[in-house]
Amino acid sequence: MKELFTTGEAAEICRVSQQTIIRCFDSGRLEGFRVPGSRFRRIPRPSLIKFMKDNSIPLDDLDSDKRKVLIVDDDPEIVELICDILEREGDFEVRTASSGYEAGIATQEFRPDLILLDYMLPDVNGNVVCQTIRGKPEFESIRIIIVSGVVKQDEIDQLLKSGAEGFVKKPFSVSELMEQVNGSLAAR
Repeated sequence: MKELFTTGEAAEICRVSQQTIIRCFDSGRLEGFRVPGSRFRRIPRPSLIKFMKDNSIPLDDLDSDKRKVLIVDDDPEIVELICDILEREGDFEVRTASSGYEAGIATQEFRPDLILLDYMLPDVNGNVVCQTIRGKPEFESIRIIIVSGVVKQDEIDQLLKSGAEGFVKKPFSVSELMEQVNGSLAAR
């Protein structure tokens, strides 16, 4: 069990930017110490837990080895298939949403590491979801992979410009999906 955290590690656990953690540290809201002779800050585990509780940040990520994945798709069969694939792997905690609106709420509450996002949702398209997530600093570490039947290269390019890191074309193979998922999370 880790007892001492860097500001970057604390930011990842709290799902905020590193600058937010540094500001809280420097203002005294997050207790810790500076490494002698350097500008580096360290945060002891009890201080991080107190900070998280004081700010209503769930403690789920403190010791969780499971990666959080949000599946956003309005096709229940695709959702079930992807859930089964990820749950069989055992390393993932999975939640689902079937619209852009639900995805927004789930992203805020669940704070996923990765979003598997369908391009065409009933209320919005993938570009809007990507741009909305990328526009919020507290979500900067969330990875997004588009899973869609979209075949036009210009649409795929636009999704990648909007903030998606990868694209998996439907229908997909299990190995293709897991390669993208694992590759995206490894880059985190």
